[in-house]
Amino acid sequence: MDSFKEGARITGLTLLVILMMTVGLAGCDAHSEEAAATPPPPAVDVAQVEPAPITLWDGFTGRIAAPESVDLRPRVSGYIDKVAFAEGEMVKQGDLLFQIDPRPYQARVNAANADLGRAQSQLKLAKSEADRAQLLLDGHAISREEFDQRQAALAEARSNVDAARAALDSAKLDLEYTHIRAPIDGRVSRAYVTRGNLATSDQTLLTRVVSVDPMYVYFETDEQTALNNLGRLDGDTPPQVKVSLAGEPGFDHTATLDFVDNQLDASTGTLQYRAVMANPDGQFRPGQFARVQMPVADLSQALLVDQKAVMADQDRRYVYVVGDDNTASRRYVEPGRSSDGMLVIKDGLKPGERVVVNGLQKILMPGMPVAPEQVAMRPDQRKQAQVASAQ
Repeated sequence: MDSFKEGARITGLTLLVILMMTVGLAGCDAHSEEAAATPPPPAVDVAQVEPAPITLWDGFTGRIAAPESVDLRPRVSGYIDKVAFAEGEMVKQGDLLFQIDPRPYQARVNAANADLGRAQSQLKLAKSEADRAQLLLDGHAISREEFDQRQAALAEARSNVDAARAALDSAKLDLEYTHIRAPIDGRVSRAYVTRGNLATSDQTLLTRVVSVDPMYVYFETDEQTALNNLGRLDGDTPPQVKVSLAGEPGFDHTATLDFVDNQLDASTGTLQYRAVMANPDGQFRPGQFARVQMPVADLSQALLVDQKAVMADQDRRYVYVVGDDNTASRRYVEPGRSSDGMLVIKDGLKPGERVVVNGLQKILMPGMPVAPEQVAMRPDQRKQAQVASAQ
């Protein structure tokens, strides 16, 4: 009987040990599952907000125009005898573009030459008769009246020579006008009138020539921007603007402001500006659409944040700020103007705070812990750092 009790006690102790081991193993599995279910904080890039000087730029819509543009029309009428240029090519001042049939005008030059010769012969005869009359008058061989007549004939002959010479100059000028030359350096358009067609003096449009280098960029600003910005034009150095053509992602071209209109357009409330831009390779064409960025304000101490770090919540803007405990909290901010990918923050941030600039999609809710990595605030500086580390 005692042996039976002893065996039962041993069996109970064995079951208790097995049960405790089972519970312990179950607890370990639960802790392992809990540890596996809790992921590490996501890695995000944060940048520190620091005050910095900045020049603010504003964007405007503009058009490119040629400083010189000539609609070429003939100065004499006639039939086009020759088109001496390739359409769309560059031409130099004085290059022959069109030739009108010169034969009628050459004939007028010949006739004017003959008239001049005849007038000169008559002048020679009149001068000889006037000299003879002077001798006869001194010898009292002719009357004073006859002497005056010969002097008058001499004066008329001289006038006839002057008129004939003027007619010859006019005929030569008309003959020269049959050769229509480029009045400026630039690019020529197509030939609107081809060989064999009649060109009427001062009426028929033959072609158009526009200058190429430099080019003008005209753009307009609203009244408030114009009033705030006119003081920047008073310095000795004209302000620079940035220009981008249609289809270009950035503002890679530079132009210099050289003209501001003297009055605002009352119908649109805008003021016209003009900038001069070099165009040595002829890349820009008159009439092209252009985007222009002009400096509108200088800030000595501005809080700047990468534009990609600012998100929208209906009509409000916010950023994620990482605190000392490495948790990301939502912070509503008041944005100002943007410049070169950076946004001026008027209110909502303080110097020294850390803002998430990359990895925003990993933050699922405010107050979430993150693993911050310090980077530069400006995107171009971050890119340079990545290139340097890759090398």
